[in-house]
Amino acid sequence: MNKHLVKNIRNIGIISHGGAGKTSLVESLMFTAGATKRLGRVDEGTSMMDYDKEEIKRKVTINTSLAPCKWKDYKINLIDTPGYFDFVGELKGALRVADSSILVMCAASGVEVGTEQAYNYAKGYQLPKLAFVNKMDRENANFNDVLNQIKENFKDVLVVPLTIPIGEAESFSGIVDIYNLEAYSYKGLKSLKEDIPSDKENEIKMHRESLIEAAAEGDDDLLMKYLEGDELTKDEVLYGLKKGIETGKVLPVLAGSAYHNIGTEKLLEYATLLLPSPIEKGEISVIKDEEESTLKVDKKEQFTALVFKTMADPYVGKLTFFRVYSGVLKSDSQVYNSSKELTERIGQLFLMQGKDQIPVDYVQAGDIAAVAKLQDTGTGDTLSNEESNVRIKPINYPNPVISFAVEPKSKNDEEKVGMGISKFLEEDPTITVERNKETKETILSGMGEMHLDVLINRLSSKFGVEVELKKPKIPYKETLKGKIKVEGKHKKQSGGRGQFGHVWIEFEPLDRGEQFEFVDKIFGGAVPRNYIPAVEKGLIEAMEEGVIAGYPVVDIKATLFDGSYHSVDSSEMAFKIAASQAFKEAMLKGQSAILEPIMDVKVTVDEQFMGDIMGDMNSRRGKIIGMDPLSGRMQKIKAQVPLAEMYQYSIDLRSKTQGRGSFTMEYSHYEEVPPQITKDIINKKDSVMAGK
Repeated sequence: MNKHLVKNIRNIGIISHGGAGKTSLVESLMFTAGATKRLGRVDEGTSMMDYDKEEIKRKVTINTSLAPCKWKDYKINLIDTPGYFDFVGELKGALRVADSSILVMCAASGVEVGTEQAYNYAKGYQLPKLAFVNKMDRENANFNDVLNQIKENFKDVLVVPLTIPIGEAESFSGIVDIYNLEAYSYKGLKSLKEDIPSDKENEIKMHRESLIEAAAEGDDDLLMKYLEGDELTKDEVLYGLKKGIETGKVLPVLAGSAYHNIGTEKLLEYATLLLPSPIEKGEISVIKDEEESTLKVDKKEQFTALVFKTMADPYVGKLTFFRVYSGVLKSDSQVYNSSKELTERIGQLFLMQGKDQIPVDYVQAGDIAAVAKLQDTGTGDTLSNEESNVRIKPINYPNPVISFAVEPKSKNDEEKVGMGISKFLEEDPTITVERNKETKETILSGMGEMHLDVLINRLSSKFGVEVELKKPKIPYKETLKGKIKVEGKHKKQSGGRGQFGHVWIEFEPLDRGEQFEFVDKIFGGAVPRNYIPAVEKGLIEAMEEGVIAGYPVVDIKATLFDGSYHSVDSSEMAFKIAASQAFKEAMLKGQSAILEPIMDVKVTVDEQFMGDIMGDMNSRRGKIIGMDPLSGRMQKIKAQVPLAEMYQYSIDLRSKTQGRGSFTMEYSHYEEVPPQITKDIINKKDSVMAGK
């Protein structure tokens, strides 16, 4: 299956809102192309693409899956992607290596938020697109309504039907090919050519005129010919459409039903005729010696490939998926990882068909394949040879938007949890895990609740460990607001050598972020030189736990200006204890406060939601610090918000913006907590301590 000319390869990302029928469409396209003998069903758990236990249980696509098939003289790599935002990392990885895309919509639901997001991602990668209106057999299906929605939502392209349905919902029976002026009905899973229905003639004429006009718009020479009143030939129409699709000016729309295998033959036909090959997609940008250049897509060039996915296979271990951009890679060879500057041993190469592995001897430029058991190679790495040593720009993944503290139900499982999560980090770059030293929690972050829920279930099924996700603790800190002089004296005599340490220290606040400053102003040996480091150490250790609510203390200056000692009973330990006593006295008698982390938050929303989002920010004690207009109707709101108010914000944002909002968040600084909230924090801390 891999012995095709590069110009006859098509790498197509299948994208949509969740539930539009992407996976069913891929199953149907594979069946139509003869790559499989049965038509898999998502609802029945028999899909070739959704083979993971979590996918079968949830009936949603979680992992990007590959489905290579042969259609006439072409090899098509169909890339089935998730439709839900929680798994956007898989989508971005897939689109990074695709040359084009098919945007799938449900004929009843039309353009949904995931449709818009998928369209914009594909547009961001400059991928030519076809649209497919699926589920024409469904109740309330309406092709013209969906067509109008596409035109309304995607005004940057000319939207033109390439095929239209014969009937809708229960009466849906076939399609009309506008370009070829042919009609097809379907019996079972087979198509039959028939006469065009007479009641469709006016509609077909209107759509054909639109199709020819769109083709003319795709090429300047054709546009001149069209404006001069000359008729375009069929070949010219096809050429103009192809050019218009490649430049993002034209979006042809096809109709059908994946479940009944209606319209899939035409979709394969037009995908091969109108969507670009790897060569037509053009040269790719690479980096060598920190300088950017381009790489020609040609199997005669030096081998270069990009890893876009890593997953654990229960039978062969770690599987690495890669797209070859130039040259040829053979099984049982060596390859250079230019991202990590190391050599990897290549074993048997595979073409992946869902979970099935098809062994191949080699993979050439333009194709997609997988290999097992690479030791150090991860997602985003470039594979090449040491001579060329070029790097392809890695995949740009979004930052996680939701975080939880993760705890094993059994303390004996801590090591297993760490090992399991580290494996998932290799597979999914949108997951992060870190140990918060201040709260002593392990913080697991991802793209949504479903995303993390799937990970937790996999921890249980693959590693046999049960964990709980909890609301993370906020890393509050304590500080001093005013200047105060205090005495610390540690004196103990119980027979034999005693303990004596005595200090006078002045405490005062520092600017935010300056942490701690110790100043020695001892004159005349009131505190001997050899004990002064012990005073500083005693203060630093005492600052680890404040006296208001037990949080670390920051941003204070301590000036040691007086004290006394005993020639026999004084020791480093005695002065450490004396310093600690002075610190606690200062925090109790001085003006102390609790500080909280403030985050820089940037929210991207449609302008219609601006008022709601800004009001919500104010209710979270946030400060709006600016707004920037983006392309179209989108706006970016900049705000500073306490971290304590941002728990599960991603869920609230999706709810308030119908799923159209997104945000980023990063640490900015610490600020004093308002008095009422300070009381709540202290009370909560006291109740926790009482419970212990």
